[in-house]
Amino acid sequence: MEPTLTAAEVAIALGPTAPWVFEANSISRVYQTDGWRGSMLVANAIGFICEAADHHADVLISWPRVMVTLSTHSAGGVTAKDAEVAGLIERHLMWRPGPASTLGGPTTPFVTG
Repeated sequence: MEPTLTAAEVAIALGPTAPWVFEANSISRVYQTDGWRGSMLVANAIGFICEAADHHADVLISWPRVMVTLSTHSAGGVTAKDAEVAGLIERHLMWRPGPASTLGGPTTPFVTG
């Protein structure tokens, strides 16, 4: 069984993914969206990342938000896997083309922090 992380270890592991909240032996994050379309895009992106990582999140989809919760059930709490998947989700969902990019991106973002 994997060791669980303490609250301090979770904070260090999450680092730049600060919007994630540690409570009740899990980490969670709410993403605000522009509506149903945005919520489905966010949920599908989370699903892809979790499936590719073989570490699955609880996802609650509503209008206009998506809540994602991670914990390692077999360990009874948050492990390094949860922190790593949270970081992957955060980087993927909050990515925007940079100023030097040839990509324009949507005029109105479909997901915000």
